[in-house]
Amino acid sequence: MARALIIVLDSVGIGGAPDAEAYGDAGSDTLGHIAEACAAGRGDRAGLRAGPLRLPHLAALGLGLAAAGASGRIPPYLAPEGPPGGAYGHAVETAAGKDTPSGHWEIAGLPLPEPWGHFPDTAPAFPTDLVQTLIAEGGLPGILGDRHAPGVAIIDELGAEHLRTGRPICYTSADSVFQIAAHEDDFGLEQLYDLCRVARRLCDPYRVCRVIARPFVGSPETGFRRTGNRKDFAVEPPGRTLLDQAEAAGRAVVSVGKIGDIFAHRATGREIKPGPNAACLKAGLEALQDLPDGGLIFVNLVDFDTEHGHRRDVPGYAAELEAFDARVPEILAALRPGDLAVITADHGNDPTWTGTDHTREQVPVLAFGPGIAGRAIGRRDSFADIGATVAGHLGLPWDGAGRPFLKEGQHAG
Repeated sequence: MARALIIVLDSVGIGGAPDAEAYGDAGSDTLGHIAEACAAGRGDRAGLRAGPLRLPHLAALGLGLAAAGASGRIPPYLAPEGPPGGAYGHAVETAAGKDTPSGHWEIAGLPLPEPWGHFPDTAPAFPTDLVQTLIAEGGLPGILGDRHAPGVAIIDELGAEHLRTGRPICYTSADSVFQIAAHEDDFGLEQLYDLCRVARRLCDPYRVCRVIARPFVGSPETGFRRTGNRKDFAVEPPGRTLLDQAEAAGRAVVSVGKIGDIFAHRATGREIKPGPNAACLKAGLEALQDLPDGGLIFVNLVDFDTEHGHRRDVPGYAAELEAFDARVPEILAALRPGDLAVITADHGNDPTWTGTDHTREQVPVLAFGPGIAGRAIGRRDSFADIGATVAGHLGLPWDGAGRPFLKEGQHAG
């Protein structure tokens, strides 16, 4: 029986979506603009990387060709040297927005039917009743922030006042999100999580997708830094997903990185949350060694987004892409006959773009495994085609959205 591995390169978009203009993102292209910046010498950083963006293994799977389908051009140095080693294409999101949960849910076969609620870009940003109730139920002396802001910047700005007053830092963005930052030691990690659980309930009437705990450590003298103990409190998916189908069929499911949080821990099987990209990929490949026939591993690699996209860090993003590319041979070596691997993304976060928010983009779809023929699968009209394809590969009953792009048992020759 077949097995499947889905790896989401969080925010690695490959060109503006057809409706990108409605989001202010017409012309955005995360991968393409990074490659162009590196080719022009703007991706260099002493001690980190230099020169053109080199992704030979991803290019061999068809990444540059997938990008050309989405944007009309192959990014510099990403043309394959021979026939592509996998089925490659580009996918368009049907759900409104450009956030992580709706992107992942659609990958798993569940496009969000209605738009999320968002907080306005005003100061204050949050409804007075929500804030007052959060203060009362959380036993707080008040809150700080109450506006749109980049997470690192607002912690740098208000971290000292937070330590002095005990008031947590509450902020939002263009995403459907309510974020709470607090000092991991002085405020306490469990208190922060408990406060986020209160905020989750209070945000439900506003159709806010995620409440995110953003713990940090440090001091005004040494500076502040966020820790790996972030926790997302997401709305539960409003319908069945690929994970639900796998669980109902009694299949082994392993969720790595943020996947458990994104799906509100429903049907997410064994959850592993080891930290940065390298650790998450290592955990996913180790889990693949023991995964029984018919099993599914779902991996999110978030550092592209949080560490580099939101920080508009072109060299860092490029280095993260190159580090992942260097691990692709490990993925290929871990696959057994009958296995299917899919590399994709959930939205864009163009580090050359204005602001610090996600960008509405198309995503790559690279499907490969022993014997799977390299070929173009063209434009996919929904991320849900990935879920439909994986379900078909695993022999799962499918009542979700999407159209499979590989026929059951399709192989080269």
